[in-house]
Amino acid sequence: MRPGQKAGQFTDVTPALQPLRRIAAYCVCADGDQVLLVRASAKSGTPGVWSLPGGAVDHGENPVDTVVRETAAETGVSVAVAGLRDVLADMRALPARGLTIHTDRLIYEVTVRGGALRDRVGQPTDLARWVTLDEAKELPLRRFTADALGLPDAASDIRPDGVPELPSFFAVPGPDGLHRAQRFAAYAVCTDRRNRVLLTRIAEGYPGGGSWHLPGGGTDFGEQPGVALIRELVEETGQEGRIVELLGVASHRDAAQLGPEGYPIDWHGVRAFYRVQVARSSRPVIHDVGGSTAEARWFDPDELDELPLTEVTEEALRGAGLR
Repeated sequence: MRPGQKAGQFTDVTPALQPLRRIAAYCVCADGDQVLLVRASAKSGTPGVWSLPGGAVDHGENPVDTVVRETAAETGVSVAVAGLRDVLADMRALPARGLTIHTDRLIYEVTVRGGALRDRVGQPTDLARWVTLDEAKELPLRRFTADALGLPDAASDIRPDGVPELPSFFAVPGPDGLHRAQRFAAYAVCTDRRNRVLLTRIAEGYPGGGSWHLPGGGTDFGEQPGVALIRELVEETGQEGRIVELLGVASHRDAAQLGPEGYPIDWHGVRAFYRVQVARSSRPVIHDVGGSTAEARWFDPDELDELPLTEVTEEALRGAGLR
């Protein structure tokens, strides 16, 4: 689902705190029994707290490139991405900045290619260190970092008082005057006991109109990707599914995408793909009538060759061994 045509205003989560969304990529970088961590400086929103190397995904940037770039900038170490470890989301309040931030975090496994640790002065992170897990336990860690390393929280992110209702993306004027939007979404390679594949047809007037696509869509503010996916599956198809595994993440940019907004948008989508199993499949029913989904159907694998599939659907089905 693409809710860009719906009106949405920023709403305070706690008094004077304005919601902000971002997508970020981080790495678990291990060398023997040590892991690489960085410390937030006084210029950050969490001074003195340690986390995995990484940072915000720039508009149009592939998250794999983000984690390599950010790790080198923050630590002086060059890494190569070995695989995707996890995808998660969290919210934290930064009262000093007047913000509540929802971050969609992509956690990668990496290997070291070379380089040497260096500290940074006057930057959002100021120290980089190799530490053992026992040493990491004694550090104030960001919650997502502790979770990634299997450690108890050693720092307390401030949790917001509530969750605002916002569209899954917000188009704003870019530096060139063209509106731009960055959106995080979750999609399902969904099958039933007969190994049929569930697909949705994109409504006319939306990018890819008439093509068949994976069920899913943008995540809401404060929503975990898996929760969003199961919700979207019900809204778009009426099916109740179970997530089996995380398949991967894809990044796509269309520099002048046209949709129901009626004007070009420099669009950057980052999508997480999951394998989903429906134990009791039924005839699909669209509950979110009038949105981007025009039709939903189950297909036998040999029927897929005859369908006009979106590029990302082709890629995901191949990755799941269904093409």
